[in-house]
Amino acid sequence: MLKPAPRPAATPAVEFIDLAARDESFEEAFLAGMSRRDKAVPCRFLYDARGSALFDEICTLPEYYPTRTETRLLKARAGEIAAAAGPHAALVELGSGSSVKTRILLDRLDRPGAYMPVDVSRQHLRAAAARIAADYPGLRVVALCADYAAPFDLPHTEGRRIGFFPGSTIGNLSRAEAKALLGAWRVRLGPGGLMLVGVDLKKNPAMLEAAYDDAAGVTEAFIKNILARANAELRGDFDLARFDYEARWNPEAGRVEMHLVARGAQRARAGGRVFSFADGERIHVENSHKYGLEEFAALARAAGFSSKARYTDEGRLFSLHLLEA
Repeated sequence: MLKPAPRPAATPAVEFIDLAARDESFEEAFLAGMSRRDKAVPCRFLYDARGSALFDEICTLPEYYPTRTETRLLKARAGEIAAAAGPHAALVELGSGSSVKTRILLDRLDRPGAYMPVDVSRQHLRAAAARIAADYPGLRVVALCADYAAPFDLPHTEGRRIGFFPGSTIGNLSRAEAKALLGAWRVRLGPGGLMLVGVDLKKNPAMLEAAYDDAAGVTEAFIKNILARANAELRGDFDLARFDYEARWNPEAGRVEMHLVARGAQRARAGGRVFSFADGERIHVENSHKYGLEEFAALARAAGFSSKARYTDEGRLFSLHLLEA
């Protein structure tokens, strides 16, 4: 007698709350940025399919210490963080990444009450939330499609809320923007809420520049992909070989600045427009701000948080800050 074929497993339920306004298109942002006197493209548009794959490769490079250092810190300190959060905590992640670091925390939290990723990319958000729901049966998963810097309310949860902002993503913001973001989340998490933030530390400039300009040229390909994307999606004709990649430490601003620099005067088309470049003209793509331990603690205090704990590796390359509202 033939056995019936097994029924496919039911798709885990994910609560999806769409709070995002219409996304600014890549075309709108690219054309606006290239029309400015100081040309710039928002770094969030680096992460198309090709860009995301390149960034995943960057995270494995020997020069790029942040990912592996933060992951080791999380594994070593997850028990302490979970104890501070207490039972039934709701983990709220700012930006839904690959979820590797998220799982480290979920595995140690005491009967977590909810996981709530916040991201503007609907497709990426749904996929990330579904993976967590499938791997953690019984966990309430609420995906919030929203800009985590915009005003919105979190759904009601029973336990303490703990915001999770890993990967030194806060470094992509200016110090004023970082303070404003932390202040908004202090209110959103509520009294006694926690926030765990990954913060890259100031260190030898040569090490910092190497982390963003690796010997294999993967980061250069990642940054130049913004022009390749314009060629593919906006009918562009940028010659990538005529732009040099530059990553420099700016000690006054406390950040690594990433630019594409025109090699020779040239013109390029995209989106039906023509853009002219002088020799040496720059396109700003991304900043990565770095902090001292006390410097970031002071920023968090100014935003209304107290420093509950801070963790760093032996080489003081990277830090995790556990903040309390």
